[in-house]
This record gives sequence, C-alpha cells and structure tokens, in this order.
Amino acid sequence: QVQLVESGGGLVQAGGSLRLSCAASGNIFRIIHMGWFRQAPGKQRELVASITAGGSTSYANFVRGRFAISRDNAKNTVYLQMNSLKPEDTAVYFCAGSLNYRDYAAQNEYNYWGQGTQVTVSS
Repeated sequence: QVQLVESGGGLVQAGGSLRLSCAASGNIFRIIHMGWFRQAPGKQRELVASITAGGSTSYANFVRGRFAISRDNAKNTVYLQMNSLKPEDTAVYFCAGSLNYRDYAAQNEYNYWGQGTQVTVSS
C-alpha cells in the first residue's frame, strides 16, 4: 500500500549534476528510513544514502562529499542531489522505504521499492 516513484535520471557528462526525486504515496506515515540504492550491470545492489524520519543522514564512502540526501515531508518526497558525477556512478538508482524503527536499517529491511531510474555518466 506504499508506492515510490523515482524521477530525474538521465545522461550527464562527468563532473555534472543531477537531482533525483522519489515521490511517495499511500500509507507512508510509518516509514522510518528512506534510502537510495544503486545497481550497475553485473554488480550487487548497494546503499548510496539514507535519511531517517528525524532527518539523520548516512552516506556510502564512495559518494560522501558529492551527494546529498534530503526530504520534503510536505511534498512526501525524498531527493538525492548528485554533484561531481563520475562514470562509475552509472547505475539504476532505486528509492526505498523501511519500517525499521531502529537507527539503522539493512538493505533487506527495506520494505518498499521504486522501479528505478537510470543514471548514465559519460566521460
């Protein structure tokens, strides 16, 4: 009963920026964590960034200092601002939500997933 829809992906040159959006609808008030994951062809899906209902953020080391996650509760939307993009950032990016009430949620504890949006960074 929760739907997550990503948007904002596309093709960008190395060093450029993109802003991904994840619009949530349905029974979303119990979601504690929102996260961005990515998966490149032939690679495992990996956590990029997460944000709690209270606004606490966490980042993977490979994007720290370049990406920023934020949320706008009035719009039921979470964002991922991506700057200084690199070709290795190329992947399908997924938005996800977790009902886990703890400070940390593992990937397998995310309950709801969007369909993904493609990000391609050219060199």
